[in-house]
Amino acid sequence: MADFLDEKRREMQERLKELRPLVDEYHRLEAAVAALDGVGDTGGGTGRRRSGGGSSSGGASSSGGAASGNGRRGRPRGTGTRGKQALELVRTSPGITIPEIAEQMGIQQNYLYRVLPSLQKEGLIRKEGRGWHAMDAA
Repeated sequence: MADFLDEKRREMQERLKELRPLVDEYHRLEAAVAALDGVGDTGGGTGRRRSGGGSSSGGASSSGGAASGNGRRGRPRGTGTRGKQALELVRTSPGITIPEIAEQMGIQQNYLYRVLPSLQKEGLIRKEGRGWHAMDAA
């Protein structure tokens, strides 16, 4: 019976090794899709680079100084997909740094310097030194 269990365990470990590159590719593609989601023409067609998260796209551009009529300046808020991905990485790898998160997500670091402080303000993560940690139920 022990031989059977050892054999099955070994088969499962081998299969996990086979699947790991595919899972990594999946996460990279997911991050790439999130990065491209809502990106419009770069040739200046509509003046909008990103759809306004759930709002109707009736106007060609947001030309009043406010991003989506909510009083904010700059780019409109995204869907939060990257934030969720980053939060999951922080949860699974306590002490992970921004360069490590960016590498695993397949995105540039500069985006994370906006996302992680937002997650910190929401009380989901905390920073210790250069590393980030999830806020567990205290």
